[in-house]
Amino acid sequence: MTHPIRPIRVVLADDHAVVRRGLAGLLESTDDLAVVGVARDGSEAVELVREHRPDVAVMDLQMPVLDGVEATRSIVAEQVGTEVLVLTSFSDHARIDAAIEAGAVGYLLKDAEPEVLLDGIRAVARGESPLDPRAARRLLSRGSRGGEGPGSGPGGAADLSPREAEVLRLVVEGLLNKQIAQRLGITERTVKAHLTSVYQRIGVADRTQAALWAQRHELGR
Repeated sequence: MTHPIRPIRVVLADDHAVVRRGLAGLLESTDDLAVVGVARDGSEAVELVREHRPDVAVMDLQMPVLDGVEATRSIVAEQVGTEVLVLTSFSDHARIDAAIEAGAVGYLLKDAEPEVLLDGIRAVARGESPLDPRAARRLLSRGSRGGEGPGSGPGGAADLSPREAEVLRLVVEGLLNKQIAQRLGITERTVKAHLTSVYQRIGVADRTQAALWAQRHELGR
C-alpha cells in the first residue's frame, strides 16, 4: 500500500489582509503545499512556528509589533527545522540584507509570478536558496564592493569545469535548480551534483555565498 506524500507545511506572515488571503488561496490551490498558520505580524509568526513547526515560513519584512528581520532571527534561534523565505517589495533591499544575515535562506519579490513563488517554497523545502535576480544583483554588488567575504579563498574560476561554471552563472541569474535543469537539458539531480562540487571547489557553504564568489571572480560577466 502506498502512502500519500506529506505536503510541505507553510506559515504565512504579512500585515496586509488581502495579501494574506491571496497567498493562502494560491498555496491551497496546490496538492503539495499546505498552509498551517497565517500571521498578521512577526510576533504571531514566531508563535505559529513554535506551535506548528512548519517546513517553511514565508515572511514579509515590514510588519508591526515585531518586524520580519527580528521574527526571522527568532525562528532560526528556535531550531525547529523551519526555513524562512522572505517575500517582500524591491524597496526593502536594506531589510533583505538584514534578513539574510538573520538566517533567511532565500528571498523573492511580491511582484513575482505565482508559479515562481510556489517553486520557491518547494525549493526552500528541498534545501535550496531561491533568490530573485533583481534583488540578488543588489546583494552581489554590495558583496563585490565589500572585498573579502565568504568564498574569498584561493580557489579560482579556472578550477571549475565548463559545466560547473555554466551552472554557477545561472545561479547568479537567480534561477532555481529546476529552471537550470530545463535551461541546460539536464536533470535536477545533476544540477545538485554540480553545485555540491562547486561549493567544495570554491570553499563556500551555500547558494548565496557561491553567487557572491562568482561576482568577485567576474564569472557572471
